[in-house]
Parts: sequence; C-alpha cells; structure tokens
Amino acid sequence: MDKNRDRGSIKWTSLMLPEHLERLREWQQEDDYIERPELSDWELQAMQETLDVASRRRCEVFLKTWHDGEVRCHQGIIEVLNLQSAAIILRDPFGTETIQVADIMDVQLAKNVDGA
Repeated sequence: MDKNRDRGSIKWTSLMLPEHLERLREWQQEDDYIERPELSDWELQAMQETLDVASRRRCEVFLKTWHDGEVRCHQGIIEVLNLQSAAIILRDPFGTETIQVADIMDVQLAKNVDGA
C-alpha cells in the first residue's frame, strides 16, 4: 500500500511546472524575511561604547548584524574601527571581514576563561 502513495507523490511532483517551484521558493523567502529592527538612542550609545572598549582592549566580541532581511552572527576581534567609512574589520580564525556599523544590531564582549 505504501508503494501506491509513493508513486502518487512522485507523479505529482514531476508535474509541477518550474514557475510553480519558483513561486514556492519566493513564498519561502518571504516567510523567512526579518524586518530591520529599530534601535533606540540608548541602545545605539551602548553599542558604540562596547565597540570602543572592544577595539581598545583587543578582546573578542559577538556581533549580530541585519542584512537583506536576515540576521547574521559574527565572532572575532576588532582589527580596525573606521569612523570615516562607518565600518569595522573583524578578524576571526578564518580571516577578516568588513562589517558596516549601520548593519550592527547587537554587540557583546566575550567572557575570558578566567571570568574577567
């Protein structure tokens, strides 16, 4: 009996037009889209202070960024905090990455092993 069900699903899947599959993918992307969060002045000020501390101390940070409807997480050490271009260069074990300050949603300093 299971064979008949499998054959039916295979049959209908093969009958889907590429346009149908494309539209289904678009709907999935629309469902996964995250609106850009609005940050208060207090949150922006706190993030700026945390970025300054992390840059001066050369300690590891965790960043959350928003870009094109998706939230991304980054971890590393701030190599350069460039105020003119409003970007930071973050170094992690895999290389360096340039992150726009305007895309940053959250900044946290990583805890050291000794708890400091």
